Amino acid sequence: MTARSPQRNQLHDLLDPVVSAAGYELVDLSVTSAGRRSLVRVTVDGDTGIDLDGVAVVSRAISTAMDAEDAAFAGPYVLEVSSPGVDRPLTEPRLWKRAVGHLVSVPIADADPVTGRVVAVAADGLVLSVDGAERSHSWDVVGTGRMQVEFSRPGGPATDFEAEPVDSEDEPADFEYEPADEED
Repeated sequence: MTARSPQRNQLHDLLDPVVSAAGYELVDLSVTSAGRRSLVRVTVDGDTGIDLDGVAVVSRAISTAMDAEDAAFAGPYVLEVSSPGVDRPLTEPRLWKRAVGHLVSVPIADADPVTGRVVAVAADGLVLSVDGAERSHSWDVVGTGRMQVEFSRPGGPATDFEAEPVDSEDEPADFEYEPADEED
């Protein structure tokens, strides 16, 4: 675990309630020097994720708080607010709860890694559907999981890539291209 700088601690203490008031969770915060400015990266998430509108709301609230509180952060800065993304490691039960219904890959102690769909999350462990069979695993054997990218989910809506069949009677029978008259 890396040590936090006093500036980062102050900034975290300032921003955590701001992000919470917007209905989200402060996941990570980093401050790096970028020339004369500092680059402040804030990662936020929510129980149902965060969309672009949510990122905009949180960005404005964070910026307002940082500009009003010179003691916590002095000097020019560039603010980046984002979500953790699909590759975020699943390390705590609250993160696993957000993955219910999703396909994950997870190492299980004394066994091969398992890929399955998260069915349920409880205080004592989680339930995965693997090859149609549900398997329960206690937290003491579950390693760090990762969500898997799916382009189509079983039972989910059809993708935009699937074209609907076209009835040939609906198509124009004789279509000819006629170029527009050119003016000199």
